[in-house]
Amino acid sequence: MEKDTLIVRGIRTRRSRRCCRGNRNVTTESNIIKKEISKNVQTKKKGTEQRQWEVACGSVQESSDEDRNTLLQILPPNPLSAPKPLPPVGPILPRASPLHPHLPPLPHRPPPPPLRRRLLLPLLAPPPPLPPPLALPSTTRSIAFLDRPPPPNASHNTSSPLLLLSADTSHFPYTFRGGLRSAIRVARVVKEAVDRNDTDVRWFVFGDDDTVFFVDNVVRTLAKYDHRRWFYVGSNSESYDQNVKYSFEMAFGGGGFAISSSLARVLARVLDSCLRRYGHLYGSDSRIYSCVAELGVGLTHEPGFHQLDMRGNLFGMLTAHPLSPLLSLHHLDAVEPLFPDMNRVQALEHLMAAANIDPARILQQTVCYDRSNSLTFSVSWGYAIQVYQGNELLPDLLSLQRTFGPWRRGSKVDAKFMFNTRDYPRDPCKRPPVFFLKNVTSDKNGIWSNYSRHVVGNCFESYVTQLKQIIVFSKKLELNNEQMSAPRRQCCNVLPTSNDTTSLHIRPCEIGELISMQS
Repeated sequence: MEKDTLIVRGIRTRRSRRCCRGNRNVTTESNIIKKEISKNVQTKKKGTEQRQWEVACGSVQESSDEDRNTLLQILPPNPLSAPKPLPPVGPILPRASPLHPHLPPLPHRPPPPPLRRRLLLPLLAPPPPLPPPLALPSTTRSIAFLDRPPPPNASHNTSSPLLLLSADTSHFPYTFRGGLRSAIRVARVVKEAVDRNDTDVRWFVFGDDDTVFFVDNVVRTLAKYDHRRWFYVGSNSESYDQNVKYSFEMAFGGGGFAISSSLARVLARVLDSCLRRYGHLYGSDSRIYSCVAELGVGLTHEPGFHQLDMRGNLFGMLTAHPLSPLLSLHHLDAVEPLFPDMNRVQALEHLMAAANIDPARILQQTVCYDRSNSLTFSVSWGYAIQVYQGNELLPDLLSLQRTFGPWRRGSKVDAKFMFNTRDYPRDPCKRPPVFFLKNVTSDKNGIWSNYSRHVVGNCFESYVTQLKQIIVFSKKLELNNEQMSAPRRQCCNVLPTSNDTTSLHIRPCEIGELISMQS
């Protein structure tokens, strides 16, 4: 089998973290869904056992034939069911199911051109313990560079990175007071990865030991660029203070960055001279940036790489992600678990379960308006939904709620960020009700994600007191290079199903359609 993608990951010695269309038929389809829901509510058979159809990190349970006849008996989860433990993260292979035969398919759209996965992702890891296995496509290659030999009993399988020992870097100068010499080793991984001369590698992607990559999205994003040209792709820090200290034009290593193969080959030849010249710098990413800058190349910004120089709760960031694919997350061991009532590993696995089903849509924000009930739904697909009373304008919902604080601590730390923020009420009863992801499943007609209400204290908002579940239907988001280069936010319809359940249908916007309460 041809190996087209190579992934190299960097794990630093100072820590060892393990968090691991225009659409003419839209109105017709929405009416059909409404009719089916209304019919099912009226003919709901008493005494029929409700079945829960769950997908959690790759585990799929199909509903019975009898359940398929009633939409409301299939989608809402059984509140009496005990939660199941989450299995390890792995690729999800959803099975086709005739769950919703009444849903007509959306108009045919030609598939995007095939993607060639030609990516090398180097990793840096200190044993023991070894870095966790990565769930990578078969055409993806990954390497973990170690600072000392792996244990004799270390095993290797196809899902684990190739383990390599980093070269000796003791002869390079390092004069940054209070810093770590391991920064040189981490930076030199660029040269060591290129010098392996792996065939058919178009991109080299680098990250830290605590960087979580969304590989499918990384591949699709890099496909926009010509690997034969010199590209240095990444993102700076979310913290204004960190960017002032290091650089606004540097790709921060924790968020991960990519170097085209043509640039990587040239960079590998001159990197050692740069390492000798920049011994006064603190980190590995500063050394790479300085050498790339001397080659005359600037940073190509991709906002999906997340350094996450922040602490606290990432809810405000995850519910207002940029209109760009999610590429990476960093520092997850320094923030609260992404989902309530889970530990960090469980929460990350829960998010990855949704990402494996629809990678391009994960965390993409869609705003839906229920004009009849004067409600606004802000959907962060695969994560959470917030329900606001009244008309919340779309631009206001694009700013991030300040649920987090700056990475650096201290009274003199600048708490400014590189994006617009808005207040987040301290009183939980003054916040909009939140519905967190329960499960995601797919069939031949599309993808269904189920969100359940998260109750905090004794807060029961009068305008949605009875609402317990929100079901979201969508098609898998497939974007070609042109659509990736000029993305457009999608639209949705609100389809009430019962007093305690609401359904949303996410779809491509029509030409000229506005995302607003009054269009």
